[in-house]
Amino acid sequence: MNASPPFPADSEVRIVRTTSAFNCGGRCPLRLHVRDNVIIRIEGDDAAEPDQLRTCLRCRAYRKHVHHPDRLLQPQKRVGPRGEGRFEPISWEEALEIAAGELERVKETYGSASILLAVSGGYLGSLHEGARATGRLLSLFGGYTTHYGNVSSEGPIWAATTQLGTPLTGHSRDDLLNARLILLWGYDPARVITGTNTMYELVRAREAGARIVSIDPRYHDSAAVLAHEWLPVHPGTDTAVMAAMAWVMIEEGLCDFEFLDRYTIGFDRFRDYVLGLEDKTAKTPRWAAELSGAPADRITALARAYATIKPAALMDAHGPARSAMGEQFSRMAITLAAMTGNIGRSGGGVGGAFMNLPFGHMYAAPMIPGVRNPVEAGGPSLRGSLDLNLRLQKRIHTNRIFDAILEGTRGGYPADIRLAWFLGNNFLNQLGNTNKAARALKQLEFMIVSELFLTPTARFADLIFPVTSAAERNDLTRGWPSGLYYTAVNRAIEPLGACRSDLEIAMALAAKLGLEEFGTFDEEDWLRTFVEKNPETATPIPDSGAFRRKGIHRLQPAGPHVAFKAQIEDPDRNPFPTPSGKIEIYSERVAAMNDPACPPIPKYLPTPEDRLDPASKSYPLQLVSPHPSNRVHSDMQKIDWLVEADPHRIWINPADARTRGIAEGDAVLAFNDRGRLSIPARVTERIMPGVVCIFEGAWFDPDENGLDRGGNPNVLTPDTYTRGGASIFNTTRVQVQKA
Repeated sequence: MNASPPFPADSEVRIVRTTSAFNCGGRCPLRLHVRDNVIIRIEGDDAAEPDQLRTCLRCRAYRKHVHHPDRLLQPQKRVGPRGEGRFEPISWEEALEIAAGELERVKETYGSASILLAVSGGYLGSLHEGARATGRLLSLFGGYTTHYGNVSSEGPIWAATTQLGTPLTGHSRDDLLNARLILLWGYDPARVITGTNTMYELVRAREAGARIVSIDPRYHDSAAVLAHEWLPVHPGTDTAVMAAMAWVMIEEGLCDFEFLDRYTIGFDRFRDYVLGLEDKTAKTPRWAAELSGAPADRITALARAYATIKPAALMDAHGPARSAMGEQFSRMAITLAAMTGNIGRSGGGVGGAFMNLPFGHMYAAPMIPGVRNPVEAGGPSLRGSLDLNLRLQKRIHTNRIFDAILEGTRGGYPADIRLAWFLGNNFLNQLGNTNKAARALKQLEFMIVSELFLTPTARFADLIFPVTSAAERNDLTRGWPSGLYYTAVNRAIEPLGACRSDLEIAMALAAKLGLEEFGTFDEEDWLRTFVEKNPETATPIPDSGAFRRKGIHRLQPAGPHVAFKAQIEDPDRNPFPTPSGKIEIYSERVAAMNDPACPPIPKYLPTPEDRLDPASKSYPLQLVSPHPSNRVHSDMQKIDWLVEADPHRIWINPADARTRGIAEGDAVLAFNDRGRLSIPARVTERIMPGVVCIFEGAWFDPDENGLDRGGNPNVLTPDTYTRGGASIFNTTRVQVQKA
């Protein structure tokens, strides 16, 4: 299938230009030094500034990941009770026979809808050939059930689609040089990359005179490097602070009323809410201070600065959006950007979604031709609708996969799941309420996992397919949705052991199932076709061979990209892609949903497990679970270099530690009604009182008493979602005590 020439067998050192394709927010160009099929050294991009794309410590340790002694190198069959992680190696022939037999049995006994395909980014952070190929396979087999909703960004995507009509809300990062004020709201780009060059451009913007303010419960790494000011706020109250900023702007006449009149609809209704004419509660800084913990005078000062320092970039991120106030936070941010006239303006902008750029997308055109899933045929039309319930008539919300396995159709889900295939994810570990997830996986009749390592999810499998890493296959990827470049994933080494790519696995299983119509796909031919003939690529790559040799194709726009510039310069010819053609601060589509939890204008609303919840008496601390610096979610968990660089700890403020008798390095227990975990303490003033932080991704490792010794925060987080689909990991109440 691979047209690449055989690699030299001697000790010649080759340098292969490629990328890791992790789902980390970057797509860093790498130069892998290879000898005797082993990566012996890694270098980053060698382009000159300002084009150079600097890789972080994760990619610097990539060879330790590829060649880790715990890699799965042969198919595995479970030999002990499910969840214990006891397996024996088997041949590919036996593995394919078992998988085909179970698929046929479940389909004939229960129907195709009882087969669940659960896919995500994971090791597939490129063209997702695995998800597409496996989806094609199961569609030809009769269909399957799958899930809906991006764990990271569903709330912001829903919000941006509601008010702006599109999630393509980003400015290119070089436009930050034109900003005079930058608000990093819940955003730590040093850890959550969202564009390899983001931190570099933020540093350049600061050096050019931009004032930077960080609004976050943590004084994170980005704030330490960049921010002139840190304003800590309690999780879930960001929307209240934004509403209070709007009150200041309205009361002091600081709004850009000309912009609001020309480009938006519904501001009058929002103004009535902010001033208290709707609910008799004015959203003053004092009101917000009582909720958020941020002093009223600092909220007022921030509002004045954002309204008067122009242009200003509000970079609202996914931390606050992964909460019970998810889409309300993102909608409120868009509204503030409109009130200050910063939408469509160079140096301005609003975050939303992944701050995406409209320069083609590697997901836009399938690498492997798709086949309509028969199980989803005849579903309701979603055209123009924001109602998540319509989407969930045929699919399961990602956050509720395990609840759906437990409850099935009697719980209102679209199918009774008997067989699940987890591919490119570690969902047991990465979705909320991990203990419930473990109970659900034990209920399945059969479970397949495609993986590189024996992850917490893989431990529950009946059958494990060992897959290749990006270093062992060819692919391509875009520089995240916010990068102006495409990178080649060039196969640097021959597949280790008996590992196969997802495409190879799908083709082999199709043959075993007698699905001749699946076809045979040559990886090189498909990649060449995608690169040279893909109509979705706004800036085509003219020469596939040159692209693969260079490892990168950089786009060369005439200047910084400014989202919605055309809409602002000529709104008659270029309306916003909303029903009204304007920025919809008030949405008729949301009003038609008639749901108090999802109002037609952005609002601050009380939610379960927020600061006002009576549960605070038993669980007085709020938990946040941001991305780690030394893992990509749960990838790279076992690399000793990275563990040493940033040991897994719970951040706790000295005031909270003191009342609990906790000192630096002490083993502590964090717990609530969903579970318990053990973790060492980091006592630090870099987190505000009343809040604790455990970085996500640590592997779930329960002992015989159910205590998670791995320190996975999702033992504690809920598995529900908001009306707009946002995950609510950061709306969690816990208690912490010395172990």
